[in-house]
Amino acid sequence: MSERKPIESWLTDMDGVLIHEGVPIPGADAFLKRLRESGRPFLVLTNNSIYTPRDLHARLNRMGLEVPVENIWTSALATAKFLEAQRPGGSAYVIGEAGLTTALHDIGYILTDHDPDYVVLGETRTYSFEAMTKAVRLIQGGARFIATNPDETGPSAEGPLPATGAVAALITKATGRKPYFAGKPNPLMMRTGLNAIGAHSETSAMIGDRMDTDVLAGMEAGMQTFLVLTGLTRPEQVEDFPFKPSHVVDSIADLVDRI
Repeated sequence: MSERKPIESWLTDMDGVLIHEGVPIPGADAFLKRLRESGRPFLVLTNNSIYTPRDLHARLNRMGLEVPVENIWTSALATAKFLEAQRPGGSAYVIGEAGLTTALHDIGYILTDHDPDYVVLGETRTYSFEAMTKAVRLIQGGARFIATNPDETGPSAEGPLPATGAVAALITKATGRKPYFAGKPNPLMMRTGLNAIGAHSETSAMIGDRMDTDVLAGMEAGMQTFLVLTGLTRPEQVEDFPFKPSHVVDSIADLVDRI
């Protein structure tokens, strides 16, 4: 196997890598500081489509983590980029929060429940039965079905919550139509992110805490992959997958000196 080229750009997941339940993971601040000082292109990624990059910038800033708005990439932005390329100036019925609706407004999409080109499903704190019923009928009427990410559950202080993937499964069961997921592990999210910062997969690395999303997406996008053990995937689970990360490290703190 030929030797990999030096890493010039970094992509990192947020939850489980930089923060855990609203608290920075030790080493996250030093890692981000080193990235900013190096001038290397980087992105902080999240499959959560609720928040805009400005919202996330503010939330991270309150935790003591400085990430410029332009260095934040969400599944909502990846979804918007995909739709802009597929059908410029289209229309969509959206189930989601400001992160998704803002991303679609920014590409010139019309949000409507009257004969939309797409039904776009994202994360929301309050999934409405009425909204899901509307989505089912629009899809049955010919709207194409898109979802921001396939995560079936999301974290909360009280425990797991149903997330986009679970609601997508309900709509699929009712319509017989499976959605196209734009977020991880779809390498589309990685490639659109790399394009946004002018980076190339051959000289980029993806850091994540999940084998089934972060590592898989990075690998399929042609990047080096780093699995950190501060999130979901445990060391003993790594061998359960038919693919491997390029590297396994204890935490983000172990990568500061690699920049």
